[in-house]
Amino acid sequence: MRDLMKGQVVVISGATSGIGRVAAEELARRGARMVLIARNRARGQAALEQLRRLAPGVGHTIHYADLSRLSEMQRVGHEIAQAEPRIDVLINNAGAMFGSRRITEDGLEGTFALNHVAYFVLTHLLWERLVASAPARVVSTASSAHWVAGLDFDDLQSAQAFDGGLLARVTRGGAGFLAYGRSKLCNILFTRELARRLSGTGVTANCFHPGLVDTRFADRSGGAAAFVLRWAKRLALTPQQGAETMIYLASSPDVAGVSGKYFHKRHPLSPSAAAQDDAVAARLWAETAKLAHREA
Repeated sequence: MRDLMKGQVVVISGATSGIGRVAAEELARRGARMVLIARNRARGQAALEQLRRLAPGVGHTIHYADLSRLSEMQRVGHEIAQAEPRIDVLINNAGAMFGSRRITEDGLEGTFALNHVAYFVLTHLLWERLVASAPARVVSTASSAHWVAGLDFDDLQSAQAFDGGLLARVTRGGAGFLAYGRSKLCNILFTRELARRLSGTGVTANCFHPGLVDTRFADRSGGAAAFVLRWAKRLALTPQQGAETMIYLASSPDVAGVSGKYFHKRHPLSPSAAAQDDAVAARLWAETAKLAHREA
């Protein structure tokens, strides 16, 4: 297992804490050279130093970016594409949940921007490197929270929920959780459409539900959902347990040819009916491309 990924390059966002950090450390132990994307410089430097202690001389690197901003997504994607001749695995893992509506400088709702649009943009910008490095993999962190959500293309970024509409009243202050659930639904639909578009290239795309994990996630998001999550984390998985499926999808020979699937506990599961609608997946891809100013 120690040399399972020797010589492979893994790009991962959200690797300074929680399941992302656990996965980065384990993949480094297995021989991978890790390329981190982080927002916080102190946590980023600590994570990088730990990787260098675990696997000295491998050349692990880090790039800093606020992945809720289009300009930062694009900048860091271009930087990595220029710096890395090959990329064997891309792990889209950075994410958050906000209890109140936050609009980015690009006019995007914050949860939607960070949890979905960043996955889309980074994958687009690293596409050529992944295909040139095939066999390669894209792994995205989704969630069972997608079951609470459906997509409304007239309100893709949940403005009605945050503005006190019917959905907000039904969820009793959980508009932030509803927006989060929609973003996780987007992750699964994105994975399905990505797998379709990558068919025949040697690059696979899968996503997974890590389970409820005791991490920093949502600790400062505010709102009713954050309160519930803080209480529920008393019964949560450890980050090591939550990272198992991410590590499996990034490294295991067992899933080398598997693509377009949603996993939990290292097994494929059927997501919600809304997450299996290929027409919606194709439309989401096109709508996201417009918002991100990318070609569909």
